[in-house]
Amino acid sequence: MHSFAPEIMLITILSLVIFSDALANKIKIPSVFLLLIGSYLIYTYFKAAVPIDMAAHFDTIIIFCIPLIFMGDALHLGFSDIKKHGWSIFYLAVIAVALSITVGASLYYLDVFEGLTLGAYVSLFAINMATDAVSVQSVLSHFKGISHDIKVLIEGESLGNDATAVIAFFFIGLPWMMSGQIDALHATTEALRVFAVSIGMGLVIGYVFYMLMKLFSDRRGELFAFVIEGYAAYVLGEEMHVSGILTLITAIIATKAWIDMDIMVLEETEEKKRKSFMRTLRMSSVVATTRERLEYIYEMAKEFGYIAAVMIFFVLAEMVDFKTLWHYRMEILIMFAVTTLIRALSMAKFAFFGKTIDSIKPVGFEGWFILTFSGMKGALSIILVHMIPADYEYKVLFEAVTTGVVILSIFVYGTTLWAYFTFFKKEEETKLFVH
Repeated sequence: MHSFAPEIMLITILSLVIFSDALANKIKIPSVFLLLIGSYLIYTYFKAAVPIDMAAHFDTIIIFCIPLIFMGDALHLGFSDIKKHGWSIFYLAVIAVALSITVGASLYYLDVFEGLTLGAYVSLFAINMATDAVSVQSVLSHFKGISHDIKVLIEGESLGNDATAVIAFFFIGLPWMMSGQIDALHATTEALRVFAVSIGMGLVIGYVFYMLMKLFSDRRGELFAFVIEGYAAYVLGEEMHVSGILTLITAIIATKAWIDMDIMVLEETEEKKRKSFMRTLRMSSVVATTRERLEYIYEMAKEFGYIAAVMIFFVLAEMVDFKTLWHYRMEILIMFAVTTLIRALSMAKFAFFGKTIDSIKPVGFEGWFILTFSGMKGALSIILVHMIPADYEYKVLFEAVTTGVVILSIFVYGTTLWAYFTFFKKEEETKLFVH
C-alpha cells in the first residue's frame, strides 16, 4: 500500500493558503491571522490532513523552509534602497538588536525569570527579538498609507535582525547557557568572524549566480536560479560553521543589487554611459533579467515563503499546550511586555533623535508607531527554540515563553496596525520621512 502523506500534506498547505487569502481579502484582515488559527485547528482536530510527524522531522523541515522564508524579502530590497537607507538598516539589524539583547539580558540581575543564568537570558532574548519576514509582509501588504521608505526599513530590519539574532544565539547565548561560562573576548571575536565570513561567502556566491543568470533569459529559469542560490548559500554557510542565514541573505541581496545596477546603466542616457572597471567586471551590457521578470520572481518567491511559513506554523501548533502556556502566563506576559518596550525604545531613535546622525533620517511619530508594531515574531523564533538541547532543564519554559510571545506579537501587533489603518488612517500613501 502506498503512502500518500506528502501529497496530502501539500494539498493541506496549499488549501490553507488559498482559503486564508480569500477570506482575508473578503473580511479585510491580515491572512497571517487565519494561517496561524487554521494551522492549529487542522493540526489539532483534523490529524488526517497532516499525516507527517512535523516535530519528528523538524530538522529536515528547517533546511527546506529557511531559504524560502528569507528569499522573498531579500529579493524585494533594491540597490537604490540599500544605498539610501544602508545606515538605517544597519542600525536596525545590528546595533538595535545587539543593544536590545543586552538590555533584556540585564534583567538577570533583577531575577525576573527565576533560575535562569545570564547566558540563558541572552539566549532567551536573542530568540524573542527575531522578527518574522512572512508575518510582517502578510500584515503590512494589506495596508495603504505606508511610505516606500518605511517599508524598506521594515524589510531590511526583518532580514538583518534575524541574522544578528541567530549569530547572538548560536555563537554567544547557547554556548554560554549550556556551559555556564563564556570567554567574552573569544565570543566577540567569533561573532565578528562569523559576520565577516558569512558576508564574504554571500558576496562570492551572489556574484557567481549573478554571472550565471546572464547565460539565460526566461523568468522561470531566473526564479529557479534564485531558489538554488538560496539553498546553496544556506547549506554552504552552515557547512562552513558560519551563519547560513546571513550567507543566504547576503547572496540574494548581492545578486539582486548587481542586476539593479545593470538595469540602471541601460536606462541611463547615452551621454551618461561610461565604462568602468566594475562595470566591465560585471559585464553590465549583458542584463541578467528585466524589471518585469524580477517582479514575477518576487511574487513567486513571496508565495513560496507563505508555504514555508505554514509548515512552520504546523510545528508551532504541535508546541501549543494551553495548560503549559497558562502555567507560564506571567513569564510570557513579562517577556512580551519587555520586548515590546525595548523595541519601542530602539525605534525611538528614528522618531525623535534621527537628526543627530545625518545618515539615519527621522520618520516622525507615525513612522515610529509603525516600526514598533511591525516587529511580529514567527518562524525563526520557533526554529531557534527547537535548537535548544532536549536535556536542558528549562527548555519547557523557553518553548512556552517563545510560543506565547509569537502568538501575542502576531495578534496584538497585527491587530494594532489593522485597527490604526482601518479606523484612523484614511488618506492615501504619504511621505513619512521628515526632511
